[in-house]
Amino acid sequence: MPELTPHDALAHLAWQIELGADEAILDAPVDRFALDTVPPNPVPTPAAPEPAPAAPTARVIDATEAARTAAGAAPDLPALKAAMEAFAHCPLKDTARQIVFADGHPEADLMIVGEAPGRDEDAQGKPFVGRAGQLLDRMLAAIGRDRQSPDPDTGVYITNMLPWRPPQNRDPTPEELSMLGPFVRRHIELAAPRALILMGNAACQGLTGQRGITRLRGQWTEVLGRPAIPMFHPAYLLRKPGEKAKAWADLLALQARLRDIG
Repeated sequence: MPELTPHDALAHLAWQIELGADEAILDAPVDRFALDTVPPNPVPTPAAPEPAPAAPTARVIDATEAARTAAGAAPDLPALKAAMEAFAHCPLKDTARQIVFADGHPEADLMIVGEAPGRDEDAQGKPFVGRAGQLLDRMLAAIGRDRQSPDPDTGVYITNMLPWRPPQNRDPTPEELSMLGPFVRRHIELAAPRALILMGNAACQGLTGQRGITRLRGQWTEVLGRPAIPMFHPAYLLRKPGEKAKAWADLLALQARLRDIG
């Protein structure tokens, strides 16, 4: 057989490839049936990625419990005010100008708990300084009380259920009363008055769990071991001046009770 030139060998190879012979003959036979199921050079299957670690579950903050803890740790009134200013769980804090903590003589034997600051209170940082506050001052003067008095026996100490003004002067919500109630109770414990006035529905609901001031007013109850009398809020009396006679009766009952427990 004549020797193939490189040109002839290349032509033979091209002819075999065209016929489908595209693989060199091996030294051992190849089982083509096995190749259908097991490729000669199997591609390794990439390992499944490990699942990402689960995100930590956000801890749900119980705002009322947080308030209870913060209030309980306050040893005196300045510390209580600081704890309230640092309290981060009440949205009202973000819309009010400033905290409205209290006014009057902190050692007075009479303490008033109102509802919430209004526009004037929010601006001045004191409770009951608007028209309702002016009426309250006249009501207290009628029984010999004055928030400016330096004498605990003739002075009065005033605060609210909410220390921050609700938007548009709306009523306090049950959630807000529950959240901020521990601060008010601690406020009462630290001030230690001999008697309380619950001024309006919010104060009654927050401290006794009852609403309906027209039914509750004038009926003595007890808050933290102290006698407490529900009364109409001065803002209500400005709208309903015909109810002032009932408020006057309640003031006389309060004056007599203070005299008895004095």
